[in-house]
Amino acid sequence: MSGTTTAATALRRRAAGAGANRWVVLVVLCVSLLLVAVDATVLHVAVPAVTEDLRPGAIELLWIVDVYPLVCASLLILFGTLGDRVGRRRILLLGYALFGVASALAALADNAQLLIMARALLGVGGAMIMPATLSILRQVFPERRERAMAIGIWSAVAAVGAAVGPLLGGFLLEHFWWGSVFLVNIPLMLVSLPVGRLLLPESKGDGRGPWDVAGALMAAGGLFGVVLGVKRLGGGEPVASVFTVLPLVVGAALLVAFVRRQRRRTHPLVDLEMFRRPAFSTSVGCIVLAMLALVGLELIAAQYLQLVLGLSPLETGLRLVPLTFAAMAAGLAGARMLRRFGPRRMVCAGFCLTAFAVVLLTALGRADNCALMLSGFVLLGFGLETTLFGAYESMLSEAPQEQAGGAAAIGETSYQLGAGIGIALLGSVMNAAYAPGLARGVPGVPASQSAAAGHSLGEAYEVAARLGGPAGGALRRAAGDAFVHGLHVTLVVSAGLLLLGAVMALRLPRVMQCEGVSVPGPREAAESRVSV
Repeated sequence: MSGTTTAATALRRRAAGAGANRWVVLVVLCVSLLLVAVDATVLHVAVPAVTEDLRPGAIELLWIVDVYPLVCASLLILFGTLGDRVGRRRILLLGYALFGVASALAALADNAQLLIMARALLGVGGAMIMPATLSILRQVFPERRERAMAIGIWSAVAAVGAAVGPLLGGFLLEHFWWGSVFLVNIPLMLVSLPVGRLLLPESKGDGRGPWDVAGALMAAGGLFGVVLGVKRLGGGEPVASVFTVLPLVVGAALLVAFVRRQRRRTHPLVDLEMFRRPAFSTSVGCIVLAMLALVGLELIAAQYLQLVLGLSPLETGLRLVPLTFAAMAAGLAGARMLRRFGPRRMVCAGFCLTAFAVVLLTALGRADNCALMLSGFVLLGFGLETTLFGAYESMLSEAPQEQAGGAAAIGETSYQLGAGIGIALLGSVMNAAYAPGLARGVPGVPASQSAAAGHSLGEAYEVAARLGGPAGGALRRAAGDAFVHGLHVTLVVSAGLLLLGAVMALRLPRVMQCEGVSVPGPREAAESRVSV
């Protein structure tokens, strides 16, 4: 019987195009993901140099930074489902080519408008690449145990890319001009394009019915509006502003219309029946909550390290490196943990460990406590990556192979939405807890100056520098104390959201199903041994 199962597994691998080269295929896919992940963060450290060279206006600068993730998030479902229809490898290779061309345009841009256009094209290329990597991985690794290991490596590479971006950007800016942060993409894409064409297998969905072009455009427009509105909230825009409310309302209306359209169609663009599966819908919710906590906390942590402790951007990046290494370790160990504990225990434990790390970090104050920070960041990185790994693997395994592109796009969209909501929500909590500390007034500081300082810690330091003397010093200390208080409140709120995620994870399967056979957790294995 075992010989028959082994032969069937080998047959599936050959049919999927995996064979002996499937691990080489994984390397190609990870390089693709690394480029997209690095490009999402590499520009952050180059913003001052771009501002000095191109002199963009405030709105133009905002679009230079935000247009890449905004376009990428809004087009994930469109290109993920198009890959299911016309071929996932074809979409991936087109994404490679577009990413390379857009990188060259961005590097050589001599005005803000051209740079915005190039960044938008990079977002289109990223939306073509990201879901294709996961859906091809789903095909190349049909056996769930190996696929879990591959997803672990894939997620570890994603963690590395997000952290390497600012460090790579800082290094390049010290030696070259700001356009060099884009030029590094070109040689890698020139290698990836022919290698991908040679090694990556082509795959499609069942191809039944016409591709729903109108539905794809509705999904893209709806996601664009929602993500834009969320990003404006995260940027501190008033909630009642028409430029915040209008995108949210229009985007939500388009998404509702998209869902209703898909339910009526015989051959929908996205099979919404997948959300009726508890494992799939729960995994998507867990990804949103995990990213909400991660991105919001990273943003606030960066402000704490630079403004409260006075560290440089490079020192700040180095302080966050342990979080990345812990996430890498969790990704690489994820497959073994998933087999041993099952999705439910793994994701739930990941959320609980992250919540514990967040509560631990509430002991941070005005003084630099390196040991406490190191411990908290290591636990935070390991716990969050454990959660994301278990959720991604469960989501992808629940989706039918012919819907792999759409499922991967849904996962990546929830990732992007969670990140945007995290910045908006936790940023709002931070501001609500920070401002009252200065609203009461600071001795020797005019009320108008205290009110201005209540907008943000950076603005408080600017006001304190203008005031100078004892009043400036008092304002600086009061603002620092208020920020630390706000940090503690935000961490407590984050811990509550993470525990909510742990409760949500209880809907996931108890054991990992592999080839029709469940892999037992410790308790089930012990009971089996006793019964024998």
